[in-house]
Amino acid sequence: MRLLKVATCNLNQWAMDFDCNLKHIKDSITRAKEVGAVIRLGPELEITGYGCEDHFLELDTVNHAWECLKEILLGDWTDGILCSIGMPIIRGSERYNCQVLCFNRKIVMIRPKMWLANDGNYRELRWFTTWKQKDQLVEFQIPPEISEALSQNLVPFGYGYIQFLDTAVAAEICEELFTPNPPHTELALNGVEVFLNASGSHHQLRKLDLRLRAFIGATYTRGGVYMYSNHQGCDGARLYYDGCSCVVVNGEVVAQGSQFSLKDVEVVVAQVDLDAVASLRGSISSFQEQASCKTKVSSVTVPYNICKPFNLKMLLSSPQKIMYHSPEEEIAFGPGCWLWDYLRRSGASGFLLPLSGGADSSCVAAIVGCMCQLVVKEIANGDEQVKADAMRIGNYTDGKFPTDSKEFAKRIFYTVYMGSENSSEATKTRAKVLADEIGSWHLDVCIDGVVSSLLSLFQTVTGKRPRYKVDGGSNVENLGLQNIQARIRMVLAFMLASLLPWVHNKKGFYLVLGSSNVDEALRGYLTKYDCSAADINPIGSISKQDLRTFLRWAANHLGYSSLAEIEAAPPTAELEPIRSNYSQLDEVDMGMTYEELSVYGRLRKIFRCGPVSMFKNLCYKWGATLTPSEVADKVKHFFKYYSINRHKMTVLTPSYHAESYSPEDNRFDLRQFLYNARWPYQFRKMDELVQEMNGDRVAFMETGEDGGTAAGGGGMGVVAAASGNPKAGF
Repeated sequence: MRLLKVATCNLNQWAMDFDCNLKHIKDSITRAKEVGAVIRLGPELEITGYGCEDHFLELDTVNHAWECLKEILLGDWTDGILCSIGMPIIRGSERYNCQVLCFNRKIVMIRPKMWLANDGNYRELRWFTTWKQKDQLVEFQIPPEISEALSQNLVPFGYGYIQFLDTAVAAEICEELFTPNPPHTELALNGVEVFLNASGSHHQLRKLDLRLRAFIGATYTRGGVYMYSNHQGCDGARLYYDGCSCVVVNGEVVAQGSQFSLKDVEVVVAQVDLDAVASLRGSISSFQEQASCKTKVSSVTVPYNICKPFNLKMLLSSPQKIMYHSPEEEIAFGPGCWLWDYLRRSGASGFLLPLSGGADSSCVAAIVGCMCQLVVKEIANGDEQVKADAMRIGNYTDGKFPTDSKEFAKRIFYTVYMGSENSSEATKTRAKVLADEIGSWHLDVCIDGVVSSLLSLFQTVTGKRPRYKVDGGSNVENLGLQNIQARIRMVLAFMLASLLPWVHNKKGFYLVLGSSNVDEALRGYLTKYDCSAADINPIGSISKQDLRTFLRWAANHLGYSSLAEIEAAPPTAELEPIRSNYSQLDEVDMGMTYEELSVYGRLRKIFRCGPVSMFKNLCYKWGATLTPSEVADKVKHFFKYYSINRHKMTVLTPSYHAESYSPEDNRFDLRQFLYNARWPYQFRKMDELVQEMNGDRVAFMETGEDGGTAAGGGGMGVVAAASGNPKAGF
């Protein structure tokens, strides 16, 4: 047996906070050494933080990273342990995203990333270049001030592996694993047994399985020990890095870290037998054949044994069942942990949420409640950093600290119901009951006086007073009256957030939380600068369908039973007067269901469909229940309002990224915001296709029946011809 103890870790780094990041790196190495690990793997760009973005273009960022690495190497942290540390490095005139492999106070080699992540949320090619010289390792001159301190001038730089006396180890950095021809394939044929994957991978609903399958697949057919390390937390922007560092041996997970946690450092340890890797490879004939004619990869020799012989006191890590969270748990824990990082790092004293009693704002309230529960639980488990942060934010004195989530929420969470003459007693009551269940400090405010004053001012200036549509007013008047209410609520929310701490003799300010969902943003079903305009939004890229499922889950699992009643209520903005023969409903206003919006969103973004492609796809999906003409009308209706309202995405509140069809304009979904909303060419092509298909409807049904119906109901539901969008005003 060749026994090897390895350690990988989740680190909660903060972009550009070198003190914080260095402390976490040292802590993780210390913990790894304490348990006897001889390899320690950290996440990608761990010294600087992954999300530095254009700060990577600053020489200071690279220089500070070298200074931090020097401090690590001058101490005893790397004595007897191979440490893979991520940082940016400049060689010549190029900047690389690198893993620096250190052992016994020396740099053994520097491995630059060969394939960069450059889609979705990632823009690595903006800051780094790819390493293209795969056939050799080159010499790298360590910066003079670092070289002098380390007594080391040159170090191997490039694609290769480290050859110890008893095994071979190589790095494979994040995106490289997911390329068509990943490096581990070639490295395995060259005898590499341990793979180190340093990553900066963000959370996305239902994504973890794809990631784990890649680790499992990397070693299932070619053997090996695959170590994965990831960031965990909010490092300063919209993404939450969801940890789940793990160790996989021959296609089986033997150690797995948490996906969501408030811990700053989590070390995951595994004891493995490398002879099991050699045995598997020797049993696969095709592996033997391909290894015999492999392309040689360069290596660096380190004359040192890192494995231990057979010893009954050293227990091997056994395969374990993979821990997956349900989507409802992901919605609770991911945004909850993200909010905690944002709160403790922003200097704020708490959150303020406009709580309408509807589904979306109630989801946000429940997530904050979940955050409070996580904080209290982590303090009970002995986490001193969480305890210190909670005492500071909650203004605890005399050594007291949070022991009850409701009591903690009362200190840091304000909710306010801003009702008007159009609000119902039902939503008012729901908001109050939910606030009591969570423990927030709740306010009930009537905004009618402010609305009336603004209308009187408008009447004085113009000589006219607008009326609602149900009272005989036009669509323009109806829209204007609704937008006044929505925008007053935004102004009042920010006023309360800045002044309530002063009222209660507390330091700091409150962060205003938004509560619009991804489907409303996609459709533009929100008023520009209303309560959707906030400091941050934990649900901004989560679909309405997922949020409603979350409400049902949270009612049972978080202890907020009133959420069940909130989920069952029809979604409504409550911006128009309630009459015996009229009640405002979101799906009627939009002219489409939330279910349909999710379908449109996924086709538009994930499957890259324009109007014509979307029409063709939906003819297959919905062909059993809708005619081609009806499908075309639906697609036209969606693209009309999507394009009319796209400008709203330019000021969308920074939101937790959780869904791959988010229309967020700042980083993820980059498109114009001035469209020809008539889409004349595309809509004309659709009309021509409809005419062709109507010519032989029977033939169409025969070829389209295998397409099935749209998820959850074949697109049936509200098909109202909306005369105007009550939330669509500028």
